Order: sequence, then structure tokens, then C-alpha cells
Amino acid sequence: MLQFLWDHYFKITNLNRQMTILKFYRPEILFPCFAQLISLSGIGPRTAAIMEKRIGKYVIDLAFYFPISIINRCASPDISEIIEGQIATLSLNILSVNIPPGRQTRPARIIAENETGKIEIVYFRAKSEYLKSLYKVGDRITISGKVDIFNHKKQITHPDYVVSFDKKDTIPELEPIYPLSAGLKQNILRKSSLSILSKIPQLPEWIDKSLINSKNWPDFKTALTKSHTPESEADLDLSSKHRSRLAFDELFANQLALCLIRKQQANTELINSIVGDENVINKFISSLPFQITTAQKHVIEEISEDQKSSSRMLRLLQGDVGSGKTLVALIALLRAVTSGKQAALLAPTELLSKQHFQNISQLLKCLDIQPALLIGSMSQRQKREVHEGLKSGKILLVIGTHALLTQEIEFINLGLAVVDEQHRFGVKQRLVLGEKNGGCDVLIMTATPIPRTLAMTAYGDLKISQLDEKPAGRRDIKTASLQLDKIDDVINRLSKAIQNGNRAYWICPLVEESDKIDISAAEERNKFLEKALPDANPVLAHGKMKAKERDAAMQKFETGESQLLVATTVVEVGVDIPEASIIIIEHAERFGLAQLHQLRGRVGRSNIQSSCLLLYQSPLSITAKSRLDIMKKTNDGFLIADEDLRLRGPGEILGQRQSGTPEFRLANLSVHSDLLEIARKQALSLINEDPMLKSKRGIACRNLIGLFEQDRAIRYLYSG
Repeated sequence: MLQFLWDHYFKITNLNRQMTILKFYRPEILFPCFAQLISLSGIGPRTAAIMEKRIGKYVIDLAFYFPISIINRCASPDISEIIEGQIATLSLNILSVNIPPGRQTRPARIIAENETGKIEIVYFRAKSEYLKSLYKVGDRITISGKVDIFNHKKQITHPDYVVSFDKKDTIPELEPIYPLSAGLKQNILRKSSLSILSKIPQLPEWIDKSLINSKNWPDFKTALTKSHTPESEADLDLSSKHRSRLAFDELFANQLALCLIRKQQANTELINSIVGDENVINKFISSLPFQITTAQKHVIEEISEDQKSSSRMLRLLQGDVGSGKTLVALIALLRAVTSGKQAALLAPTELLSKQHFQNISQLLKCLDIQPALLIGSMSQRQKREVHEGLKSGKILLVIGTHALLTQEIEFINLGLAVVDEQHRFGVKQRLVLGEKNGGCDVLIMTATPIPRTLAMTAYGDLKISQLDEKPAGRRDIKTASLQLDKIDDVINRLSKAIQNGNRAYWICPLVEESDKIDISAAEERNKFLEKALPDANPVLAHGKMKAKERDAAMQKFETGESQLLVATTVVEVGVDIPEASIIIIEHAERFGLAQLHQLRGRVGRSNIQSSCLLLYQSPLSITAKSRLDIMKKTNDGFLIADEDLRLRGPGEILGQRQSGTPEFRLANLSVHSDLLEIARKQALSLINEDPMLKSKRGIACRNLIGLFEQDRAIRYLYSG
């Protein structure tokens, strides 16, 4: 049976919309790891349900849920020398017991002493019978808990442990503290975590022996045990040997899975190559009113080689704000169209889709190629015409939103799908387009620079191109910060700039007043600016407006009828108005670095010197101050992305969470980036030597992938 599972380890199964998934069969040796938590002693249905929401439903989930601190109960100081807040373990004689009947509001008070002094033990609304069973005058007990001082008296309220003196050794000297949520208790987590360690089997080693020895790492089970039984604060450190070992395991599993997907694609997926008409492409490039950059030329060549290959192109194109990604993508689209194939550009919003449509239509005029537009707000008749044109092959180039993903959209010969602002889409969404017409080349674009470590984990199955050069004549944006209470000065300076013909954005993070967050809403700020700057004719754009109203406001700003656009982050991506040279971001301390950089990128899109003002509410946190300082120091989006990863971690670095972004439980990319490099090299080497993981170490690695990949995220393939 096991051999059958090994031989059918990866199965490709067609799903609706011609999507495929990597089906994963769990090795039998892992069955104990995936026993449900409810099967454990002491965990009932209610606790299991709470754990499932916070931790997971399997034994391995709890095994990967580590303590964040420890309580040291070794201290047994003289009562007279105890300081407030100290954890103390004391052996005491009970002098008096005052326990009110039932659960009255009057607290229960027990006075106890030893040779070093007296201390009071206090309980609020505790069951009287329970307390009477614990405390009897004349008994000798041992208690442990935090000591407080009230009315100059030392007391322990609700001690953590109360045992008879002869059982004092049952109180643990060191006690791990786990992160809690409503309904979870420390004692349940401690007992459950220790019991599940006995259920984890001793698994064959999957890490290369030379690496194990060089790092002096323990084996997998020992590392788990050490993580749950820390003996000092150092044992909680992410860089400790046992935590580093487990972090590497998770990163290695991630890289192995990505390598297997890429290997599968390389072995099974062939399509007709896309050569294109070089004469048409050269004519288009010659017609441009500007020179393409060296970086653009290099990336165009990379994409061209992929398109000409008989294997599918699966490439991520990342470039800083204003680096010219759209032009690079357009040349790839043009290569597909001039090969007689259809091409599609998917954008996340109607506003961006329309902007792409207008810009591309203008650029392609010299070639007499007219793209089609498909967005949700079009009439049914207009949509039907586009549907029929795509199905018949009459339409070769289409630009649209999620409307391109619907089942009724059929292409006769789709050769290239370009996905813009990929972080706005989940993996499933962009794969649907890539699987149209039985599979095509896929080019994914993002204007959010991704740190190399995160790109390796989220997009390790894709080739990556990078645009790190701005077009000629573009200047760095001058960035400054100012406290919000100096807003009158800002208005005066903005008024002068607008009188000189400048256009400006004013960004607010909320749409309407909120009692919870004390910041100016866009609607209120717009009213204020209409009075303060009437000559600028301010217009408002936010996500809750009707599309037509928002588009009308944007149109006024684009034509210059309005010189001031008051907006929320709806303008974060895809708004390209070269005449705008000023952006003011209100409450900048509430934005992440990547988002601040994206917003700043709305200006500086021409040779006009542009400026960005970050308005903040003091006092600033250390992290917020760091963000603003970084924004003032650099315009380099890739450097900013690395700093954002350091400050925030990987969770939100790509914008909204999506099913394709790994959420590591044991690895922290800001701490373990060096391990990711090693994991990548080890995975590549192993898969090249043992593509189906059938060797002794390969089988051990299958166990590893099973531990970290199964029931976490279904790995979608880009093949059909």
C-alpha cells in the first residue's frame, strides 16, 4: 500500500474551469501527527473547537504551538524581602481562615506565616467548600503565585498552586507560558502539549547530515520537545538551535514543494512557441516618444526568450513605482497578438482597467491594433459583443477586470495572460485566467517590490524579472514629515503651489467619522479643503462612492478642471496622472511602509520635481518613527520592502492576505533569511538528483512535506 502511495504521490486532477491541483497523499508514518485534538485526554468538544480556531485541529498543530515566555518558580525568598510583582514559592503554616459562605462579594482571606514573616492569601467569589478543603488552621502548605502589596500588606491573590507541604515537589520550577485566546487556559495547553509529544513518531532524518553537524542541530523530535520545555529565556529565542532547526524544516518543506511543482511543469507542459513579428514590435518601439531603459530591454529579452520556448512561461515581473512595467507587458502582449494568438490583461479595478485600455489604445494607434475592454459596469449588449469576439477570434487583445474570469468567457486561442497588481488577486483567480483555452503563458506583474526572501517563498515556482531603473528624466520625490497640528502652514504652502499650476493629492485613511479611530475622514477633510482652497476646486474619491461618481471626480482631476484630489487609498495603485506633483498623506503613521511607498508613487511620474508630505499625529511609536524616517531617506522601493519586512514581518507585505502567500508558523523571514538560502539550495540539489523523492532521504522528505504542506494550502499548478 505504501509503495502505491509513493508511486502516486503527486496526482494531477482536472477541476472546474480547467484548474489543476497538486493532490497529496499522507504517508502512514504521519497518521499519529494528524490525529484530531479531540482524541486527546482532557480535550473535550468545546476546548477542541476553541483550539481549532486559534491553533488547529490536529496533534501536529499543537506540537507547532510554542510557549512565548516562562515562569520561574524557583525563588523562595524571605517574606520580608519579597518585592511587589515577584513570583514566589512559599512553605507556610496557616494561622487563620476567614471564608464567607457561598460566593459572596466579600473576599476570602487566609493568614499564613513562616519564620520570615506573615502573608495574606486572598480569593474573590471562590467556592467556599473548595477553599475549606484547601485551608485548615494549623496545616502546613506550599503555595506559589505573584505577590502584591495592598494596604502595606503582602498578599497573594488566587495562588497558581496550593499543595500540602509533603507534595511541594509537584510544583514545577519552570513553567512555559503559551499565547492564549478566549476559552483557553494555560494548564490545558501545558498538559496537552506534553502529552502530544509522546504521540509524535521518531521520523527518519530529512536534513543532510553535514548540515546537521555544522549547525549542531538536534533531531526533529528533540527540537520539538525542547521548544515546549524551555529552561531559560534563551530557549525561547528564535535563533536558538532547536528553533532554528524547526524553522529550517518549514522552509525546506516550502522549497521542496515549489521545486516539485516547477519540475512537474517542466516535464509535462508544452505549448506552441510565441515568436511574434519583430518588424511590428520594432516599429512599435520606434514610435514611442521616449527611450526604453536598459532594465526594460533586459526584461523584454527575458520574457521574449520564455515566449519563444516550447515550455509555458510562468514569470513574475516586479518593478518599482514608475519603472515601466506596463510597457514591458505590452510588448509581450504584442508578441502574442502578432503570432496570431489572443492576449489578455487582467487588472484588479475598473478604474485601472479603463486606464490601461485608454493608454494602450493610444500607444497601438500606429499599428492599427484595437484592444477590447471588458468590465462589470458595461451593458449586457457590450459584454456579449466582447464574449462573441473572443470566442470567434475576432478580438485578439482584451483588457478587463474579474469579468474575464467568468465561466462564459471562452478564448479560441489564448497565448498570454498578464495579471497586473497581482497582490490584489488570490492565486485561484489568476490561475483561472491562465487555464483558459487549455493553458497559456502567464506574466504576473506587481508594483509592490517584494523582498527576495519573500519572493523565494511565495513565488519560488516562478521565474522572476526585476525592473530597478526609472525612465530617463524621472527625479526622486522629495519627502518630508510634519505634525498634524501645523496643518494651517500646509494649507498656505499648498495654496501657493496650486496658484503656480501644480496639482495635488490629499490622502486620508478613512471614509467616514469613526469613534474608535480619531482621524480625519475623507468626506470631512474634503469639506474643509473646499472652504480653505476654493480656487483648487477639490474633488473627492473613495471606495464607497458609486463608480460613476468616482470616475467623474478622477476625470476632473486628470483634465485639470480640479487641481486637488481628496482620496482614500483607492488611488494607491494604477492612477497615472503625470501633471500631479504633490501628495499629502494624512496620518501617515497609520500606514505600512509598502503602502506609503505606493501612495507616494502617484507623483513623480514625469520630469517635474515632485514632493511628498507625511502628516503625522504625535507622539509616534518607535516603529512609526522608523517608517517615516525610511521614507524620507530613500525612494528605493526594494530597500523599503526589505525594511518593511524587518519591521512588520511577512504577513501583510504583499497587501491583502491571499491563499498563495505562505504564512509560516515556525520560520520568521526577518530572523531566518540565511536558512531560506540554504533550504533553497538543498531543495534544488535534492530534486535534481531524485525528482520523485524515491531515495531513502527522498522518502524522509516526503514525510517533511506532509507535516508542513498537507491541510495548509492546496498548491495550484499553472499547468492544465
